[in-house]
Amino acid sequence: MVDVSSLIAALPDKTVVTDPDILAAYRQDRAADPTAGTPLALVRAQSTADVQTAVRWCAEHAVPIITRGAGTSLSGGATAVDGALMITTEKMRGVTIDTATRTAVCAPGMFNAEVKAAAAEHGLWYPPDPSSFEICTIGGNAATNAGGLCCVKYGVTVDYVLGLEVVLADGRAVRLGGKQLKDTAGLSLTRLFVGSEGLLGIITEVTVRLLPAQNAACTVVGIFPTVHDASKAVLAVTSQTRPAMLEFMDQTTIGAVEDMLAMGLDRTAGAMLIAQSDAPGPAGMAEIALIEQAFRDNRADEVFTTDDPDDGEAFTAARRAAIPAVERHGSLLLEDVGVPLPALPDLVDGVAAIAAAHDVTIAVIAHAGDGNTHPLIVFDPTDDDEARRAQSAFDEVMGLAVQMGGTITGEHGVGRLKKGWLPAQLGDDVMELTATIKNALDPQGLFNPGVLL
Repeated sequence: MVDVSSLIAALPDKTVVTDPDILAAYRQDRAADPTAGTPLALVRAQSTADVQTAVRWCAEHAVPIITRGAGTSLSGGATAVDGALMITTEKMRGVTIDTATRTAVCAPGMFNAEVKAAAAEHGLWYPPDPSSFEICTIGGNAATNAGGLCCVKYGVTVDYVLGLEVVLADGRAVRLGGKQLKDTAGLSLTRLFVGSEGLLGIITEVTVRLLPAQNAACTVVGIFPTVHDASKAVLAVTSQTRPAMLEFMDQTTIGAVEDMLAMGLDRTAGAMLIAQSDAPGPAGMAEIALIEQAFRDNRADEVFTTDDPDDGEAFTAARRAAIPAVERHGSLLLEDVGVPLPALPDLVDGVAAIAAAHDVTIAVIAHAGDGNTHPLIVFDPTDDDEARRAQSAFDEVMGLAVQMGGTITGEHGVGRLKKGWLPAQLGDDVMELTATIKNALDPQGLFNPGVLL
């Protein structure tokens, strides 16, 4: 085992942690990968300089590096590896709002919700909103190109990142982009690092663009007899407009959320759609009418519309609660597959067929407006046969998405849990190109070994 005494001496007091109990708490991320290793040590960086020192030490001693934010990864992207140094950016804090340029310069350890709140103090808005927005960090959001509920209209993290500071594998800190909204100088390296899952460098600062505060939203809820009807209604809406939100929950999810929140959801419903429009004035009224009609035309049993912000937030909270609610019923294998929108009904039907074929429960939630679904495979990890069937279903769902011209991950990242399916989606040439870029920027292969490649 490598002696970390020189690293401890090179960094501020208490920055390097070797306590076994603390290291054990950092072994796994939200994906709870059972194969997680034990890190050599943990570096709680408080500055870019701390990260640089740690990376240079790793390069000198050929020690692999795992980067971690808040540990909310759902793909195993921050899972510990035996003998690797784990660098966490959770203590790198601070955000500065620039109202003249409508930008926010964020330390990577800032929670998404904190950046939203800081922007709101100035009448501005940071749109990307993962369901874990209260506990996930901006650095992690940038590293995985996180999405969220409003992506159907407002886009994902990469659409808002204007600049980055990144520590490279040799310890250099480089600045990419800036506060300018238009910049075509050189290659688009900023976008290269967004979504790179820590393979190319460690993000130590993120500059994001902000929008004027969102208009008040009106919410439309549709209750459907089947998931197929609901998915057809999604197409009827998106073929005519892009609402501010269009979310999907199936019957299993509705029941689980009702168990947890007791808000009066209809457990007998086959599926529920939650849509919102934030268009102002007559345009908003027209969009709401369109959504209502699309729901009714596709066999909605009930359509409920409200402009009460508390009611709207209650339904949004129900959708955000879906994963922890379903998780109460067993361990989860979390899918993140997406397809072109016309294929959404076939994907939903296909997932149901896979669940039946393997005799497992698959709860389906979705950012339906952009075709990104989250089938949640529920299983008992102590039942070896059920665990095997769950894994087979997990693999088949990814295969189905690829077969439909879709993706194995719309927003969670490939991480360690899905990398086996990446070549099937990208093909040999793109995998080779990806490896070439990785090798050029990290020739020792130290950053996040086992992720993606």
